[in-house]
Amino acid sequence: MSISHKVVVVTGASQGIGAAVVKAFRRLDYRIVATSRSIKPSEDPDILTLAGDIGDPATAKRVISEGVAKFGRIDTLVNNAGIYIGKPFTEHTAQDFAAVVNVNVAGFYYITQLAIAEMEKHSNGHVVSVTSSTADAAIGGVYSVLAALTKGGLNAATKSLAIEYASKGIRVNAVAPGIIRTPMHAPETHEALGAFHPLGRMGEMSDIADAILFLDSAPFITGEILHVDGGQSAGH
Repeated sequence: MSISHKVVVVTGASQGIGAAVVKAFRRLDYRIVATSRSIKPSEDPDILTLAGDIGDPATAKRVISEGVAKFGRIDTLVNNAGIYIGKPFTEHTAQDFAAVVNVNVAGFYYITQLAIAEMEKHSNGHVVSVTSSTADAAIGGVYSVLAALTKGGLNAATKSLAIEYASKGIRVNAVAPGIIRTPMHAPETHEALGAFHPLGRMGEMSDIADAILFLDSAPFITGEILHVDGGQSAGH
């Protein structure tokens, strides 16, 4: 067990933004606890990978306990895991609702509880969640009710937790992306998706990773919802 390096937990870490966040923190020599349903073992001894459903309290408990056992502490939690199901509101099924709430809400709730409990032991820590710009600014033609319901809830929870734990040295922030160029978006959709942003293009995964690193290195920022959305939340 080593306690000489900072330790970050990243959820939804196997691909897309999560994988970019893992790489960004690793370049800073953080020790990484990376989790997702399908994550594979890492050849890097300083990256602990744990597969599981992040909405399951047992997975959250295992991620935090095994991370502490291997690396000695938890300094930062990045709540990146999230799913989006784009349908008209009246076409959502009970299964759609349950799936989105499981990942976006339960996947935040259980692991954040456990991570903050660890951070309290050192009177220091940072939680940053990846939410969504559509939680603040709906866009015509984009089906976003479940995203607004769940990710908007995380924005509100971010501010509540920031105030609750400020006196204990624990900061809580969020990054609210626009539409980001990830493998989930087919190349032929990129031009149309980019047009939803005033800057006229999609964001890059590195934009979100850089924003998370900025917040992690900014000790006087807490309770902030940082929009990284090409101007989307400012207006259209």
